[in-house]
Amino acid sequence: MRYLTIYRPTSGVEGGMPDAEHMAAMGELVEEMTKAGSLISTEPLTVRAAGGRVRLANGQFTVSEEAERAGGYAFLHANSREEAFELAKKFLSVAGDGEVELRQVLEFTPSS
Repeated sequence: MRYLTIYRPTSGVEGGMPDAEHMAAMGELVEEMTKAGSLISTEPLTVRAAGGRVRLANGQFTVSEEAERAGGYAFLHANSREEAFELAKKFLSVAGDGEVELRQVLEFTPSS
């Protein structure tokens, strides 16, 4: 199963870079999870002022220039939901205070 995860830090400076020690620990975790086949891809996200939301309701579009604070995303591969939770816990133990939202990615197979 594949999961989209979004990390939202609750501490630290938004848009700031972590120190070298933290970056090294995160690099080790990314390498470990990639080699294990658990991590498909990951990237940091920009500060919220650089993003936003677009909504459509009753034929009307609204644009909000402020989105929730997010530190990054990852696509994970896990054999179960419980394994995905454990991967998120492992990530948070390195990333620090915050939360990880997990969404299972449905695998669409067009019918013939």
